[in-house]
Amino acid sequence: MSDRPPAVGESAPLFAAPDTAGNPLSLESLRGKRVVLYFYPRDNTPGCTKEACALRDDYEKFAAANVAILGVSTDDSRSHQKFTTRYALPFPLIADTDAAVAKAYGVYGEKQFMGRTTVGIRRSTFVIDEEGKISHIFTKVKPETHSAELLAALQISATAL
Repeated sequence: MSDRPPAVGESAPLFAAPDTAGNPLSLESLRGKRVVLYFYPRDNTPGCTKEACALRDDYEKFAAANVAILGVSTDDSRSHQKFTTRYALPFPLIADTDAAVAKAYGVYGEKQFMGRTTVGIRRSTFVIDEEGKISHIFTKVKPETHSAELLAALQISATAL
């Protein structure tokens, strides 16, 4: 495992971890689809909720373009189930309770928030192509506009459907 995030063009680190329902989900099982793998700090917090709901609102556009969305945080499956139900999220959330996936992508560690230094997931997104290579990396994510930014990067029409 590395603290260095993989770079564009490199193979995405493979993982298998529990999803929202507690079932194992592997990145390998999504081969052949583009994958938006977004890392967020916590379920049911303001920024994370805005980001998840924006992705939910655009979900059909992503799905129509053969793009899978996976959210990753260190919350457990039970927390993810409540978050998913409360906001009707149509995509799985990965329960990365030991931060292994976040560490493999180099997005777990010290971060600054409201003048405090904490340790946790740094909000980031990796787009993985159909062959399992990283095609885009977003590290300065603004929850309110991130879904639109992803649609533009993936060349998916914001008015599709």
